[in-house]
Amino acid sequence: MTPTTCDPLVLIPGMMCDARVFLPQILALSCDRAVQVSPITSEETVEGMARRVLETAPERFALAGLSLGGIVAMEILRIAPERITRVALISTSAQSERPAQAATREPLIVAAQTGRLRDALGETMLQEYLAPGEDRADILQLMTAMGMSLGADVFIRQSRALQRRPDQQKTLRMSKIPAMVLCGAHDQLTPLRRQEFIAELMPFATFKVIEDAGHLPTLEAPHATNAALKEWLNSALVLR
Repeated sequence: MTPTTCDPLVLIPGMMCDARVFLPQILALSCDRAVQVSPITSEETVEGMARRVLETAPERFALAGLSLGGIVAMEILRIAPERITRVALISTSAQSERPAQAATREPLIVAAQTGRLRDALGETMLQEYLAPGEDRADILQLMTAMGMSLGADVFIRQSRALQRRPDQQKTLRMSKIPAMVLCGAHDQLTPLRRQEFIAELMPFATFKVIEDAGHLPTLEAPHATNAALKEWLNSALVLR
């Protein structure tokens, strides 16, 4: 093991999210390291998104991705593992999308194409995916605001990327860096067992469950999420 270094941190937002989904983390973590949020809005494949992130990322960096951002983070780990010092995967999935699940996206894509983006966003992020609490309505309102600002074309591109996403189980098994898999206990979109499976695949992974959160722990339980991220960022590196 080697002492920790203050690596720059690259954050990748989830579907139809911008930097606001990481605002509590930016405020908490940027005091002692460079923090960069990399959008994934201009490509329609996970590989294309990953390569676009790498174009503007530091030479070596810590990487954290939320939901679709976690899927892109795994692709970055596949194509450029030498550039990643540690990885955090939040509320995500390592497996390709099942045909039945991919088919459910088609009506939402049509809705976005025909001027009903708000309806599509409402079906994409249901209140049941979040933990019960007084903040749930405000978070859903923020999710809608972020999605509407990104627009229908981004929704369609990101939906296609999810439909065609690769299976990353082999990538995770080959990972040799400190990793954290973090999820909310109330997440019904990417259930705990799926998150635990990701952690089991990775040789140097820890598994963290945020009790008072669902699919968006970065916003639902920012203090607990920040504490987990700080612990991960300060963990010792692994000699390769």
